[in-house]
Amino acid sequence: MAGQGSGWTTKQNKLFEKAIAIYDKDTPDRWENVAAMVDGKAPAEVKKHYEILIDDLESIEAGHVPFPNYRSSGSKKKDGS
Repeated sequence: MAGQGSGWTTKQNKLFEKAIAIYDKDTPDRWENVAAMVDGKAPAEVKKHYEILIDDLESIEAGHVPFPNYRSSGSKKKDGS
């Protein structure tokens, strides 16, 4: 899982997210369409990125990834009052 998404910029990930929302599994030439929306990525690259995303989601849903221990926001005031 970790490190598998290297080589993708934040902008490319955002474009990828938009593209997979537009082109669902029933779209003909899905990966070609997704790649056309993501600068610098080929259809095979976006398909692999999607497969990694699905694997990550399945691991999270299966409970294999622990939830982070976030501190509650708002517990400290910045102005000290």
